[in-house]
Amino acid sequence: MIKKVLFLLIAVLAISCGSDDSGSNGNGTDNFDRKVMLENWADNIIIPSYEDFQSKMNDLNQKTEAFVADATAENLESLRTSWLNAYKIWQHVSMYEIGKSEELTFRNFMNIYPTSATKIEGFVTSGTYNLQLPSTYDAQGFPALDYLLYGISDAAISYEIHFTTGPKAAGYKDYLTAVVSRMKTLTDEVVADWKGTFRNDFVNNNGGTASSSVNTMVNKYVFYYEKFLRAGKIGIPVGVFSTTALPEKVEGYYSAVNSKMLFEEALTAVQNFFNGKHYTSATTGESLKSYLVALNAKKNGENLDVAINNQWESARTFSQSVDANFANQITNDKAKMLGLYDEVQKAVLLLKVDMMSAMSISVDYSDADGD
Repeated sequence: MIKKVLFLLIAVLAISCGSDDSGSNGNGTDNFDRKVMLENWADNIIIPSYEDFQSKMNDLNQKTEAFVADATAENLESLRTSWLNAYKIWQHVSMYEIGKSEELTFRNFMNIYPTSATKIEGFVTSGTYNLQLPSTYDAQGFPALDYLLYGISDAAISYEIHFTTGPKAAGYKDYLTAVVSRMKTLTDEVVADWKGTFRNDFVNNNGGTASSSVNTMVNKYVFYYEKFLRAGKIGIPVGVFSTTALPEKVEGYYSAVNSKMLFEEALTAVQNFFNGKHYTSATTGESLKSYLVALNAKKNGENLDVAINNQWESARTFSQSVDANFANQITNDKAKMLGLYDEVQKAVLLLKVDMMSAMSISVDYSDADGD
């Protein structure tokens, strides 16, 4: 509670200062062409990343069908590889909770963790479930597949036996198929929306009102960074918001060695979006970075866009010293994991206070620190 109050006081003070140190608009004018930035976001970043994710989901669906038809060790490893490939690209689209994605609560169906092994086993046993219900958020998506592909435990038999001659083999195969099918269906809906009318609606809503695309997207973006990247991937498992550490709440818990990889992929995605980097190339276009440059936004005398990128590089460098398995790192050396959290946290103020203040964008969501 004290930590949350201090954070809010710092944010209020920073916003009220109105000086260069707050990341304010250095020249007092905003002539930046928001529509050009929206076009770059839609055409060169968001839609291409969703198309890649859709391709990865199609492959995951095919690999699932192959494994269900013939549950060999080889097909299992192929399915696991496809799952991880899709999970990595998910990190590039998870922040875009706008349009159809927001309408469907896409993120909640795809990546709520920790998953509930108890619910999954209950559904497998009964054969009765409705994956459209919010009450099943924590029993589907990538975390559920993490459990189904790595977490079913019985040292006495090889893993694929659970899907062949094991007592619940039919139930496991049916549930695995249902989870992947649901993920693919939702993905197809979101991609179709972006490639339909929503793209033009998004780009043409280029004003500066609270409901404009830029204001909305910036809020979605900063909220994602604060709650899902900073808190979800690091803060909650390491115990920042609780009395004890909760290593079982890391992303990719059952596969064990992917939690840091998924975090670093998400950090790269966030930074690439900030810099306007095209999804399929090194080319960059109009972006939050170029917007800040146009505003001559500063932080302690340094260009704000440079300060933000430097902080992310510091977090990335610190991450190199952390175990690939976040759960192990938290259990064996919690202090180092808290150090990584601190590096990620420093960018929250730069984005939420300095950047948004410079762009005259109000925060439209509740503070995530207590989540």
